Amino acid sequence: MVRSTYVTATGPIGAEGPYWDGLLAGKLLLPRCTHCGAWHWPAVWRCGACGSWDQEWLERELAGEVFSYTRTHHRFGGLEHFALPFSTALVTLNGLSVRLIGVVEGDETDLRIGAPVTGRIDHTMFGAARIPAIRWRLGA
Repeated sequence: MVRSTYVTATGPIGAEGPYWDGLLAGKLLLPRCTHCGAWHWPAVWRCGACGSWDQEWLERELAGEVFSYTRTHHRFGGLEHFALPFSTALVTLNGLSVRLIGVVEGDETDLRIGAPVTGRIDHTMFGAARIPAIRWRLGA
């Protein structure tokens, strides 16, 4: 079992610690059961499909299609560093049933459910904390 030493401003991270460690290193790492091959997100300590405790963290490409999105027009706490309006997309990763959320950057003219996107790892500010974050851009 892989355990992370990543600690946020609010304390240690649980099963998803290697995900945050990967983002900090500029990589998308996701857990897969070494026994049955099931991908898990959110991360789990134990596979719900077969019961195995053995998870491996594998690098995956940040690409997929928009499952859902929302556009924010009003400021709320933690978003002081974002220009309004901005969009957030929930993206289904290519070849997986895993979905990840991130802010959409660039031209949003063709933003729609099913639109192909590619991602990159950046950072965002939440109050005084600088945390890793995913940014999506339309296009394959």
